[in-house]
Amino acid sequence: MNQSRELLKTVFGYDDFRPGQAEIVSAIVGGENVLAIMPTGGGKSLCYQLPALRRDGLTLVISPLIALMRDQVAALRQNGVAAAALTSSTPPDERDATLADLRQGRLKLLYMAPERLGSAADLLRGCNVTLIAVDEAHCVSQWGHDFRPDYLRIGEVRADLGHPQLAAFTATADAETRNDIAARLFDAEPRTFLFGFDRPNLFLAFANKGNSTRQLIDLAARHHGESGIIYCASRRKVEQLAETLQAKGINALPYHAGLPHDVRQAHQDRFAEEEGVVMTATVAFGMGVDKPDVRFVAHADLPASVEAYYQEIGRAGRDGLPADTLTLYGLEDIRLRRRQIDETDAPAERKRADHLKLNALLAIAEAPRCRRQTLLTYFGENSGPCGNCDLCQNPPALIDGTVPAQKALSAMLRTGERFGIEHLIAILLGEATDRVTQFGHDKLPTFGVGTEFDKAQWRGAFRQIYAAGFAAVDPEYGGWKITPEGRELLRGDVEFSLRADTLKPAKVRKERRTVAAQVSTEDAPLLEALKAKRRELAEEAHVPAYVIFADRSLIDMATRRPATRKEMAEVHGVGQRKLQRFGDIFLDVIRNN
Repeated sequence: MNQSRELLKTVFGYDDFRPGQAEIVSAIVGGENVLAIMPTGGGKSLCYQLPALRRDGLTLVISPLIALMRDQVAALRQNGVAAAALTSSTPPDERDATLADLRQGRLKLLYMAPERLGSAADLLRGCNVTLIAVDEAHCVSQWGHDFRPDYLRIGEVRADLGHPQLAAFTATADAETRNDIAARLFDAEPRTFLFGFDRPNLFLAFANKGNSTRQLIDLAARHHGESGIIYCASRRKVEQLAETLQAKGINALPYHAGLPHDVRQAHQDRFAEEEGVVMTATVAFGMGVDKPDVRFVAHADLPASVEAYYQEIGRAGRDGLPADTLTLYGLEDIRLRRRQIDETDAPAERKRADHLKLNALLAIAEAPRCRRQTLLTYFGENSGPCGNCDLCQNPPALIDGTVPAQKALSAMLRTGERFGIEHLIAILLGEATDRVTQFGHDKLPTFGVGTEFDKAQWRGAFRQIYAAGFAAVDPEYGGWKITPEGRELLRGDVEFSLRADTLKPAKVRKERRTVAAQVSTEDAPLLEALKAKRRELAEEAHVPAYVIFADRSLIDMATRRPATRKEMAEVHGVGQRKLQRFGDIFLDVIRNN
């Protein structure tokens, strides 16, 4: 591994591997076929980039997003590595140059999208492809959360090229998906690496929807001048939220599949290249986003599953610095997600699996203890309280919810399981509305038995009852029904706890967590000067700022204040090529501040 460690420092500027990287690099360098499951932001790309430098021939990287390929190629070239990408948006002159480099054997890494695999074999035959690296490998599995049929062509392309070595990477794959990836991509069982899913630098928070727009404005305002992503369930909401944020002075841009391609591309480019852009987006945006300095990811609506949630929040804090996540949800979100599952044409087995995945996400949303513990338990990991989630910082009070839940379930049963939540709450509160009296529900034994809660609290209680699986909602008429588990609760066979804090819309913390807080007050002006110089150089080179240096490198410079090239070489992320190109420029900034 000595040669690998030397390349790690001289090319990439890192003193040591992140957890898991050394073992994976060693296995690939040793010629093994590998399936690696690593946490988002765990440094998967280096695991195939570094072995590519240690071998003869070409490494073919199959990646799902053009923006990701473009940014990774730019970063590799800044480090002096011969890399290129062939995509549908590659300009003709650049494509011709790349093809010439391929024919002459000058490239070490070539990035391609799965959609181009149909013509890949003819193009690559004779180019000495010795390694195929598959990024976002869960896309090959129909059990994964982002299945892409074009990934199924990888096997035939590999066969056409003489079965070169294969390394596949993903951040989100349960046991079922891992088995499917192994079966679809590999001839024999690969060597599998499963490293921890924890991202300790991410602050995890969920909140009940109150004024959700205000909650999101507050979050973006606390990260003023920093990049973030806000996911929305609909295109309309994406555009409305972007307009609202812009009116509040926040540099927000919308992104969804309904926008013209050139608009989507322009917004994606601005997000990658500018600082402080907040992208409001559907899930059409994100897979392959490699921007390391995203300081927050929010969900304006409940994600579809734990895997989707984990993948999406994983786009924050890839540089290892603190980042915030916030997920807003309400009863309507849960009903929408359940309805989406039920209305698909998927087989019953698939629907059951999707409901279980949603249930696991609801368990995190309604967790009575550390959210990270609940999240990691889903992925088969055990941990103690993390101290970096909303529940650790403000432990919730639990109350015995068995009797309130029994009252709610009784109201459903006695009204024939045909009425919605507001009608049921009116009965519990003893409100003789026209509709309640019309059906004679003011004469029921349950009329007026629920005055211990107000309307807002009952809505929170109903949501928790629903999330726990004790009740279901008719997707067509909205009537609340008791599930078999709910009948057990009604009989007193099981008990139920309610989180008191979720009976009303939650307050989101107000403190500001910016990258500037990672340096002392004395060093903050220097950090801003370094960022200004980086921005200037990035604009000149037409590359994202982090391609020049990541925030972590600038923080290290501001803290260390190197005075010589030798000292600058010790800064995180400063390899030989970047030292030659930028060392003196940034040393001047340090000397003058």
